Amino acid sequence: MVKQVSGRDFDYDLFVIGAGSGGVRASRIAASHGARVAVAEEYRVGGTCVIRGCVPKKLLVYGSHFAEELQDAANYGWTVEKMTFDWPTLRDAVLKDVDRLNTAYTNTLENNKVERFLERATVAGPNLVRLASGREISAKYILIATGAWPVMPEFPGSEHCITSNEVFHLEKLPKRVVISGAGYIAMEFAGIFNALGCHVTVVNRSETILRGYDESLRDRLLQITMARGIEYKFNCPFDRVEKREDGSIDVFLGKQPDPIHADVVLVATGRRPKTDGLGLENAGVTLGSAGEIPVDDHGKTSCDSIYAVGDVTNRVQLTPIAIREGQAFADRVFGGKETSVSYDCIPSAVFSQPPLAGVGLTESQARQAFGSNIKVYSSDFRPMKNIFGHRPERGLYKMIVDASTEKVLGIHMIGPDSPEILQATAIAVKAGLTKADFDATVALHPSMAEELVLMR
Repeated sequence: MVKQVSGRDFDYDLFVIGAGSGGVRASRIAASHGARVAVAEEYRVGGTCVIRGCVPKKLLVYGSHFAEELQDAANYGWTVEKMTFDWPTLRDAVLKDVDRLNTAYTNTLENNKVERFLERATVAGPNLVRLASGREISAKYILIATGAWPVMPEFPGSEHCITSNEVFHLEKLPKRVVISGAGYIAMEFAGIFNALGCHVTVVNRSETILRGYDESLRDRLLQITMARGIEYKFNCPFDRVEKREDGSIDVFLGKQPDPIHADVVLVATGRRPKTDGLGLENAGVTLGSAGEIPVDDHGKTSCDSIYAVGDVTNRVQLTPIAIREGQAFADRVFGGKETSVSYDCIPSAVFSQPPLAGVGLTESQARQAFGSNIKVYSSDFRPMKNIFGHRPERGLYKMIVDASTEKVLGIHMIGPDSPEILQATAIAVKAGLTKADFDATVALHPSMAEELVLMR
């Protein structure tokens, strides 16, 4: 059991605000080390990823893929008659799985004897939490794991728009969708709605999609999605949104006189740390310019008894990072293990259609760091599965290498199953392997992954 300080008896050794991926992991691990743990969650256990983010979104991606694969089936000898799609069936199946995961996460906390408070909690002091019911609870340590929340810019008519929180609950499949933003959330939903037969228009303030990803992959995705029918409006900020009597929406852009007509307007322009009204000022913790909680390398805030992990710190907004930070915090504070989280070579993926993935430095980043002392290897190929589908779309794999040492600095790819292939590749990049190590590996033929060891 964790020792109390200054002879004071706290109600708990750890109180976690937020039962998402990071908060649940920290709670479970701290409890396994003998700590008395409680967690408060105002909505549902599981957090953004499980309840209204990457998991249900990936299920929609899977569902939308059938449109393409059923069309391809005829070329493989299958007869598929009366192909129809029912949005409520897919939507309800996804929401049912969200219910399952909420139960699973709740059971995890229960099985580890973590007490749960299903209500909002705020910080009332360095060692004090106040629940929405008015009850105050003391804890030796407080962990903030409230995640992030979609940003809704201010413009006339913004109340007629939805975010990624609401998109999973649409009553019916819209015929026309306007998506504001061109980051990973925007591009993933653009691919989903396009595959399901909606007319999709992506509107972006700048002329760049997926900022931060390799430029060659971004260009390839743009070409492919335009060929699939997605329209783009670049350098076009929203001016206003107006709702018609029939429920449809007019989207006015910048100085353009004619609006875009839509049934749904999805705003996907980023996510902000969810710290509004959290009461951190009561413990002397000052938020950063984006509303984030500043922390040190161990996740500790300016208050020694308060820590934060995950998206709320605005370091890396990825679920696996939140999980690692939550575990490292619990192991260090309650398990006596000096553990840390490495933010080097974090793999990432965009489940667009087709998907792209990358790890390590992009070509642009490598040139900034190493100048001309890099080599770029690539493979531009037509995936085998596209041949019978009569699709000219081509995959592209890139390997960025330090010319002096032959060490692989980054690998980036676009094409079917790229995220699945990249995970193993990320291990090689993290381990510091060289181009020669890839060349010495026998190709697995026929596969798309073999292109990784055949690049020239």
